[in-house]
Amino acid sequence: MNLPFLRGYNDALLLDLLRAAGAPGLGRTELADRTGLTPQAVSKITARLAAEGLVAEAGRGASTGGKPRTLLRLDPDARHALGVHLDRDELGVVRVDLAGAVLARWSGPLDFGAGPDAVVEAVRGAVVRVRARGAGAPPLLGAGVAAPGPLDWRTGVLGRVTGFPEWVGFPLREVLERRLGLPVTLDKDTNAGVLAGSGSGSAVYLHFASGVGAGLRLDGAVHRGGRSAAGEFGHQVLRLDGPPCRCGGRGCLEVLCLAAVARGDLAQAARILGEGAANLVALLDVDRVLLGGRVVARDPGTFVDGVRAVLAARSLGEEPPPVSLAARGMPEGAAELALAPLFGTA
Repeated sequence: MNLPFLRGYNDALLLDLLRAAGAPGLGRTELADRTGLTPQAVSKITARLAAEGLVAEAGRGASTGGKPRTLLRLDPDARHALGVHLDRDELGVVRVDLAGAVLARWSGPLDFGAGPDAVVEAVRGAVVRVRARGAGAPPLLGAGVAAPGPLDWRTGVLGRVTGFPEWVGFPLREVLERRLGLPVTLDKDTNAGVLAGSGSGSAVYLHFASGVGAGLRLDGAVHRGGRSAAGEFGHQVLRLDGPPCRCGGRGCLEVLCLAAVARGDLAQAARILGEGAANLVALLDVDRVLLGGRVVARDPGTFVDGVRAVLAARSLGEEPPPVSLAARGMPEGAAELALAPLFGTA
């Protein structure tokens, strides 16, 4: 039996439950009931977490005939984390507490095509600005970085990002750890997006900004694929022999969506996005569809209604999954990459 692994798993299990419970907290008996751990194990784990400053008392619960039970809560200010979103033309950085609440934010333009050195320096400068707004803040767990894919999230090395060949093979995670002096978790931007806003169950997050991509959460876990290549949603072919796409294909969903936006036809872009979403829903049978990104933010109602209409038309008689806007932005999703190991939600 791997005792260190088991201890880490049980710690994360309890912390995740306390995070979900919020300020009211939970009693030790409730924690034992929900996890299947013995009351003695829960008491030992929570005592250790309290000694580390992660758990605090939240008051007393109602008595059931005996001594009122002590409620426990996650202390959101025990640690902080950074979230960094590298888009092709924009950089966003946030600092969050353990509950995911944003405490500081910075955003500005970014030229991803300027190459690794310039982008890394831009990230370092933005992180310095955000950290300067947290004088006296608790220790940072690390930084989550959401970047355009494809990339290998295990090694932290970028692949052939469409339109940016200079990034192939660049060890972004290793370089950022050295420049920031922090542990860094790197993942595709769309995986960060689905991690932030999908909760439990299965969901697809569709991101429409300078390109189109998807994040997948299947049975409660982010699905990255064996080669970290899952979610290249924008490069499914919808029109044989259609217009050339920057990926080298023709008639891809991304090039069709971008062309519709360039014409000012957001309704058509939403319909095309919906056709791609319907393909995913038919293939994966997800519980819900989430939309995000700057283009969606221009006219959220048009995109939600347009995707919803296509899903309804192609549902084959079954109730289609609900469509909604993602509740949180990509930098917040990036911060969840850094928080996820603590709560066992990676």
